[in-house]
Amino acid sequence: MSHSLAWLLLIVSGLLDVGWAISMKLSEGYTRPGWTVLSLVLLAAFVYLLGRVLDILPVGSAYAVWTGIGAAGTVVLGIMLFGEAVSIMRLVGVMLIVTGIVALRFAPT
Repeated sequence: MSHSLAWLLLIVSGLLDVGWAISMKLSEGYTRPGWTVLSLVLLAAFVYLLGRVLDILPVGSAYAVWTGIGAAGTVVLGIMLFGEAVSIMRLVGVMLIVTGIVALRFAPT
């Protein structure tokens, strides 16, 4: 696997993490079967992809980027889907996470 493909799969894994977090909330404590199954499938998928990516990319950078995508994406979707609070501080926090992700992507390894 090339570095470029590894970074792409890392992004996909991060997005699956966002989907997992949202589906976990929608499963209402794993009491709704459809959302529960989706949550478990997304969990398995992002763990598999993250594991593959860690064969190529440095663990520190890859894990930080994956976590950042998950955190920032979940904050944004929480605002959009669940009416969570929007504040300058939250938006600045997301921007800082995104800036960190970009910096790690282009940092020499």
